[in-house]
Amino acid sequence: MENIKPQDQVIDLDEIMRQYDAEARYRVLKGWQNMLIFAVAAAMSLFHLYTAGFGQLLAMKQRAVHLAFVLFLTYLLYPATKKSSIDKIPWYDFVLAVIAAYTSLYLVIHFDEMITRSGLPTPMDVFIGFLGIAMLLEATRRVSNPVLPILAIVSLIYCYHGRYFPSLFAHRGFNTARVINHMYLGTEGVFGVPISVSATFVFMFILFGSILQETGMGKFVIDLALAIAGRSTGGPAKVAVISSGIMGTVSGSSVANVCTTGTFTIPLMKSIGYKPYFAGAVEAVASTGGQIMPPVMGAAAFIMAEFLGVPYIKVALAAVIPALLYYTAVMVQVHFEATRLGLLGLPKERLPRLWSLLKSKGHLLIPLFAIVYFLVGGYTPMKAAYYGVLTTIAVSFISKDTRLTLPKLMDGLVNGAKGSLGVACACGTVGIIVGMATLTGLGLRIASLIITISRGNLLITMLLTMVTCILLGAGLPTTANFIVTSTIAAPALLQLGVAPMAAYMFVLYFGIAADLSPPVALAAYAGAGIAGADPMKTGITAVKLALAGFLVPFIYVMNPMLVLADVTPLPFILAIITAVIGVFLLGMSTIGYYKAPIPFWLRIIIFGGALALLIPGLFSDAIGIAILAFTYFFQKRRAKGQ
Repeated sequence: MENIKPQDQVIDLDEIMRQYDAEARYRVLKGWQNMLIFAVAAAMSLFHLYTAGFGQLLAMKQRAVHLAFVLFLTYLLYPATKKSSIDKIPWYDFVLAVIAAYTSLYLVIHFDEMITRSGLPTPMDVFIGFLGIAMLLEATRRVSNPVLPILAIVSLIYCYHGRYFPSLFAHRGFNTARVINHMYLGTEGVFGVPISVSATFVFMFILFGSILQETGMGKFVIDLALAIAGRSTGGPAKVAVISSGIMGTVSGSSVANVCTTGTFTIPLMKSIGYKPYFAGAVEAVASTGGQIMPPVMGAAAFIMAEFLGVPYIKVALAAVIPALLYYTAVMVQVHFEATRLGLLGLPKERLPRLWSLLKSKGHLLIPLFAIVYFLVGGYTPMKAAYYGVLTTIAVSFISKDTRLTLPKLMDGLVNGAKGSLGVACACGTVGIIVGMATLTGLGLRIASLIITISRGNLLITMLLTMVTCILLGAGLPTTANFIVTSTIAAPALLQLGVAPMAAYMFVLYFGIAADLSPPVALAAYAGAGIAGADPMKTGITAVKLALAGFLVPFIYVMNPMLVLADVTPLPFILAIITAVIGVFLLGMSTIGYYKAPIPFWLRIIIFGGALALLIPGLFSDAIGIAILAFTYFFQKRRAKGQ
């Protein structure tokens, strides 16, 4: 590992993170202000650890305390504007932080009184609720961007003035007290399902990933990928796919994952001959896929489990086959591109030895296996993450190099709290949009509108839903995007008889795909920044590499066995085999190489064969296999003639 020095340029990683990841734009503090942040963030993590291990507070209190921590830290860490100071906290942000935290803690302090009033708010309740919503929206703007707060404001206006909207969307309207009561003082809006998941499952898994990182997990994963795939054709790109897939399942953030593993893998890919834009795209696609890779998926997957009313492990198991198809397609394309360019792997002497690596640091994989064990054993995700944290701390002491000293453990606690702020603010704010949908019935109206426009055609409905997800993803974080689209778009798929797991997984995939889709492809642009490549070209290449990610959701809607719905053994096995062959053909088509360059006319036919194999049905499978056989013999003959 020491001999591998792929860097040929100075990469300002902090600047790239700040440019493409809004959550990385926090203040860098010193002195007593830094100590204050450190103490509050550590207290936040310890609070969640305690409630996970020894029993939560009542649901409303747990969510309110969680949001109080989040708002307090957000106002202190994130400046109001780009011109605001980033190395010290101005006095007014201290005031705003205290006010914001109090608006949330008000629900804890006056909880018993509010219960005895049977949900009838007092003028003070309404005032605090209005102030709390305003403080939450501003915090969300700071940690993310204005898009989500604007959508929430439009939702509130719609609740108040529904009678003035077009007849299709009109309703009688609701007064201020009713809206504030629904949105802030109950469990339908801000303190609904999204913030509930943030306050329990999501925070604990973010904390788990943060503490695991402090053991040196990032370097171990890259070394492991090098040992496994470094010598193969185009080895560094395969290293990127493997390492980013593993890291993505721990971090859950596309941009953060690109910047974590990409600083090593992208220069390494460039060093053996991959074009900079291709190297950046490979890293972006592999990192983005981490959000759909079990066992620890992105935050949206935990919310999906709540919406479906099923244990999280069922969502994780349902995601296994689609995730494997996604990564198989990327790996196939990377291999064909390397073969086309004649790129070799890395010399054996430059690579770490697999067995030696596993002996010295293999114990770092134990926490991941432990998470799976606890989830399969019936533990709640929060409890599984709690035991995962304890397992990580315990196994870290197996080796001196991985030992979690007190400073490292405290850094893990603090970084875990910081890493939760963006997700929590998004969950709280998107709760307003969900609350609007439940209060006004807009979700069902939009679902009916989509079905009317598509005339009940499932394919057109899926295309409309896909476009909605990608457009919203241009301005919303993945978690917020999923919640909004699952509220307003997924019901259309459900009304057409799509299996619930397939419908919600469809929405999840295309919400994540927005990180790769120009013009706002944040993961691809972060990869381009590290690679020194053209951002748009990198984004377009990323879309091509992730084509399976755009096609597979359509397939499992039509064949829900791929997400483990209505499984019949023989057709299920056949569906997996043909899908794998289909993504193999898809890779040939997109790269345009197999044994020899593939003519354009044949690439089109091969693409059709890939679709035929992905679509369920014996007749279509037969067509796909025939095209595969023809391609094999045709390209073999062309290769001999070269």
